[in-house]
Amino acid sequence: MTVVESRTTAEHSTALAAAPALSRDPEVRLAALFDEGSVRLLTPHDASGAVAATGTIDGMFAVAFASDARVQGGAMGSAGCAAIVAAYDEAVAQGAPVIGLWHSGGARLREGVESLHAVGTVFAAMTRASGVVPQISVVLGAAAGGAAYGPALTDVVILSDHARIFVTGPDVVRSVTGEDVDMARLGGPEPHSRRSGVVHLVAPTDADALSRARDLALLLGRQQEMNLDLVDGAEPGPALDTLLPDSVRRAYDVHPLVAGVLDEPGVELHPKWAPNVVTTLGRLAGRTVGVIANNPLRLGGCLDATSAEKAARFVRMCDAFGVPLVVIVDVPGYLPGVGQEWDGVVRRGAKLLHAFAEASVPRVTLITRKTYGGAYIAMNSRALGATRVFAWPGAEIAVMGPVAAIRILHRRTLADVPADQLQEVEAKLAAEHQQEAGGLDRARELGVIDEVIDPAATRAALARAIAAAPQTRGNHGNIPL
Repeated sequence: MTVVESRTTAEHSTALAAAPALSRDPEVRLAALFDEGSVRLLTPHDASGAVAATGTIDGMFAVAFASDARVQGGAMGSAGCAAIVAAYDEAVAQGAPVIGLWHSGGARLREGVESLHAVGTVFAAMTRASGVVPQISVVLGAAAGGAAYGPALTDVVILSDHARIFVTGPDVVRSVTGEDVDMARLGGPEPHSRRSGVVHLVAPTDADALSRARDLALLLGRQQEMNLDLVDGAEPGPALDTLLPDSVRRAYDVHPLVAGVLDEPGVELHPKWAPNVVTTLGRLAGRTVGVIANNPLRLGGCLDATSAEKAARFVRMCDAFGVPLVVIVDVPGYLPGVGQEWDGVVRRGAKLLHAFAEASVPRVTLITRKTYGGAYIAMNSRALGATRVFAWPGAEIAVMGPVAAIRILHRRTLADVPADQLQEVEAKLAAEHQQEAGGLDRARELGVIDEVIDPAATRAALARAIAAAPQTRGNHGNIPL
């Protein structure tokens, strides 16, 4: 058995990175996941195709199971499925995270309907645990058929770069549809991290995939109390407002701002899928939080059908596990177009409204530059029950941008303006419209903004708002949207 020497999470990650390629032996994989010497088997390591075990991650109790790809390609029969169900039963009983190490061809052909029934019991166990304990899947090889749906039922899916997820393999696809496709194009990192949204994280190696699983298990399973001493005094690193461009018309990457709000860079989920919204788990004042941020570098920061779905699922996961939310808003609205309407922006956008409105965890909003139209409501507005809403000086809240607004309100007047005077007239009308609409002052009068804060006070304001709110969690599971 390969031994990975480790004591802390950082040391464990370093040791994993230096380790050779992991064996397909499930005990080796479990030993690499857990702290050294902490693995205790829950089920015997036999020909069942799966092994369940308990162990610790940086001293935190956790449960895991691993497919045995050396036995019938890891295909799941009744005994192997019973081992996975045993892992889930133990995780729920102990209130501990459960991590699945997947490398399986799905149900065992020779067992027929018996294996199909057994795989169904695994899905039922996952559903019972949904929203009760964190579920993390690490795919280390091919995961086909039922072994593809298993990870998809969990909260976070991590894919090793060489691993694949698909319902039916290339040979079956070729024979049924005539499509000539290989395993990478069918179910590799590119289609699942960028297009389908099945995979939350892609890791370059098996060792890195297990390291990421440890990080996420600790963030969700050991959330810790908020320590306001960590946010008092000077802000670490550059001042947050310096991370935005001088011109309000310029796009920028929101990632440095997200990192600046957190104690240290967190774990971004779905970095390539719908990148116009960033979803990150990290710590603020020592406590786990989930951050949702519009990213003006992509689609100008507009919400669209896919990003609304991505954000909604993240909100529901955080709410289920009592993870407070920080929502960083710089959004010009929903992306218009026939493609968006046909892609279900109404249906999927409504999911985001529903997710925020039903959430019971503390959720604090920060408006940095602008928030317009329906996207203003959707990004955790006061109307949806935001715990606190902060804004930086100069932020704009409106149905739409002032120039776009006056082009509608004064279209007849503007139609008669000479071309060489149009820009000047538009600017004057836009300024009048902004004054009439009221801006931040009117928003504060209405109570839709609690406070306009200095960017240097951002971390402290966010942390104090979360600390002062009742610490609750939702009662729903991670229902796929």
